[in-house]
Amino acid sequence: MAKIARDGRGSPDLLARILQTPQLERVIPRLPAPILHRVIETCGLEDCGELVALATPQQLSAVFDLDLWRSREAGQDEAFDAGRFGVWLEVLVECGASFAAQRLSEVDRALITSALAEHIAVFDPAAFSSSSDVDGREVPERARRQVSRCEVGGYIVEAKRTEYWDAIVDVLIALDQEHRDCFHAVMRACRRLSNSTPEADGFHDLLDDSDQFRFDLALDRERRRETHGYVAPPQARAFLQSSRELRLDAKEPPPANPIVLASLRGSRQVIDAHDEPTREPVAERDNARASAEVASGIAAVFDVLLDAGVVPDVPRALLPEPDEEGTDLGRFKRHMLGARELDPAAYSLRTEELAFLANVLVAGCPLQGRTFTTREAFDGAVAICNLGLENWPRHWLPPDSHRSAVDSMLPSDFLVGHDLTMVFQVGWSILHEDVCRFVTRALIDVLGAARRGDRDVQIGLLRLRASLIRHLRTGAPWRARDAFDVLMLLDMPAWAALLGLIAECPVMLANVSASGVSRPRVIDASEYAFISESTHIARVREFVRTLPDAFNS
Repeated sequence: MAKIARDGRGSPDLLARILQTPQLERVIPRLPAPILHRVIETCGLEDCGELVALATPQQLSAVFDLDLWRSREAGQDEAFDAGRFGVWLEVLVECGASFAAQRLSEVDRALITSALAEHIAVFDPAAFSSSSDVDGREVPERARRQVSRCEVGGYIVEAKRTEYWDAIVDVLIALDQEHRDCFHAVMRACRRLSNSTPEADGFHDLLDDSDQFRFDLALDRERRRETHGYVAPPQARAFLQSSRELRLDAKEPPPANPIVLASLRGSRQVIDAHDEPTREPVAERDNARASAEVASGIAAVFDVLLDAGVVPDVPRALLPEPDEEGTDLGRFKRHMLGARELDPAAYSLRTEELAFLANVLVAGCPLQGRTFTTREAFDGAVAICNLGLENWPRHWLPPDSHRSAVDSMLPSDFLVGHDLTMVFQVGWSILHEDVCRFVTRALIDVLGAARRGDRDVQIGLLRLRASLIRHLRTGAPWRARDAFDVLMLLDMPAWAALLGLIAECPVMLANVSASGVSRPRVIDASEYAFISESTHIARVREFVRTLPDAFNS
């Protein structure tokens, strides 16, 4: 059973190794934006100025969509991070104010406006009316506040926060001098967003200009990302919740999920220009393609990234041959390879659906309290699909369905006519009911019988039990996680294992995946296995039977 550990940071010399690549100025513009973003995340934005300077405007726009939006918790909605934009601005200015202005003039003006409006307020000089002080001297009204302020291009720019002020002023001056159309468009929009809050009236519950601007910006980003197969967190959470509620005893499978249909339709219809590898002139691009040195440079960069774990070492659409023993994902691999042999077009659709499912896990579900990495998301989606194939309801198959020797239950062409999203939903509903809810109910029973001599410990156990009961009724027992600490005092390995099992995406630690006397007492919580087959669920049940001894001894 393969164990998965969270991807670590790259080696300290990763950036140095990349910078030593021959023809780097032609290699970097050919990197897909998600890969460039992973490099920046791994090496640190502040240290990646040389790479940023080589990136194309299209790459930067796509990387901004990935990097400038953050969520407070894994699986929750993302919000624009104005502070992160300030870091980007400083990195760009280090390459030269003219360079920074040039790059900003080539990306979405709404993004630049929204980002700057978080840092500065913009006014016409006429807004600074004068008044007299106690000695009769004229003092501009707004000048009486001690804030950073300057005039650029006929506008008064005032700092809302002092961080990144120097970089902002340098960029605005360069924009005014070299890209006046962009400068005035952005400044006029910032000026409109700098107006004071209107008085409360019958419409004061509506979004103000700034909130509406941020909403529109997020909506535009969501539409762009949909073309790449990304799923917005609200849609991802809705899909996962509907999957938990799937009724396996229904007479027939439900119709296709509308979130799936919309996401896959969008990604198939539009090819976003941001992912095109280069914007070099045609003649230069042709020369670069013919250059063995450039080709070897690209290969060298990917080798470095593979070695550092920045990118997955196996393309997820190209599955290896199934294990001869037929265990641990063998069912999924056999059916995918069967679809590839029988109907390549269907196989292509299944790989698109697999990418959608991985994106759903990244956007809508935490893994051990954090966000899935790309590799973890693909591995998790494959494992859950494998569980769904093994437990596909028999009554959902046609009466005359052919039973292939390849699989004891499903026909060999099953994935030619069935999409992976429904298979995933079957597996996800089983994980929720037979693992998360089952373990929660068992723990509630164990806690109800637990009697500890320490009064504080006993109170903690009672509070945990009450919290589990309350959240189990709402279908989200993982929300009781904050009360689990009392179990750490009694049995730390059992505590860690229960946190892995009572979760939105349950996983097994080593003391669950092992059995009997081989079950370890010392475990590493960062190493886990996805639950991918019924034998794993049997191991979970076996572990649960040990809980009374763990908490009552």
